Amino acid sequence: MKLGVFTVLFGNEPLESALDRAVAAGLECVEIGTGNYPGDAHCRPADLLADTRKLEAFRSAVTSRDLEISALSCHGNPLHPDAAVARASHDVYVQTVELASQLGVGQINLFSGCPGDSDKARYPNWVTCAWPTEYGELLEWQWRERVLPYWRDAVAIAADRSIRLGFEMHPGFVVYNPRTLFRLREACGETVGANLDPSHLFWQGIDVELAVAELGRAGAIFHAHAKDTALLRQNAALNGVLDTVPFQHVGQRSWIFRTVGFGHGELDWRRIVSALRVAGYDGVLSIEHEDALLSVDDGFEKGVAFLRSIMPSGPGLADGWWT
Repeated sequence: MKLGVFTVLFGNEPLESALDRAVAAGLECVEIGTGNYPGDAHCRPADLLADTRKLEAFRSAVTSRDLEISALSCHGNPLHPDAAVARASHDVYVQTVELASQLGVGQINLFSGCPGDSDKARYPNWVTCAWPTEYGELLEWQWRERVLPYWRDAVAIAADRSIRLGFEMHPGFVVYNPRTLFRLREACGETVGANLDPSHLFWQGIDVELAVAELGRAGAIFHAHAKDTALLRQNAALNGVLDTVPFQHVGQRSWIFRTVGFGHGELDWRRIVSALRVAGYDGVLSIEHEDALLSVDDGFEKGVAFLRSIMPSGPGLADGWWT
């Protein structure tokens, strides 16, 4: 496996500075945002595609440091009921696919998005229950009328360029667990897979090892984030885990994002890394920092040190020399 970083945590620095940080930390890969929710501080696809010199300078900034781009990431909501929001997300996606093709990057990470509840909707509507029955009817309408028509066409754009799409299973969007990921994959083909981020699975009560095994059997793990979640047990015990308290109010929430090792222990993460290896995944673990209790530098440094201590540093011994 390789260790990398999602460079959005260094978004207030120039690209070259962010890349230098990755090199200084001994990382092998960088994941770079191209717009939508991750922002485009380090990579503006439209600018690079319009100017060959800028494109080559961007490529050289990465390759001259012996780094690899593990993914371009354009997480947005192309299913948003506001047509302008949906179009903006879609345009960034299309530009990101073209940029990935030009750079020889075979992986894009993204969200599925979430539509509204009707043709007149203004806001997304994430269905979380089966009763009253109109919620189930709404969910099927969303998939039939919005999700599948859009993604069948959008996935084809990437498939035509042999680029894989790593959907981050994220609550608030229609793909948020293995079941919904498989639903999209079955409808749109094997270009669809997972950008596995345990932080969004932990608080849902999903066993990450089981999720890795299930996704791995299908060859559907394309990329992985290294980010943790901590349950604030007293709040979760009182109010449950469907939490709308703003992330700034850390002490009032039922769960918060943490640097790896600060939500789940070393043994938990060793098991996750081992499950990834058993599943045949030998790609990147890309550090994502959204920990309100640690600074960018502190969280990044602690994340690198923690992952270095638990990641395999070479191939296993599949030949079983001891037998």
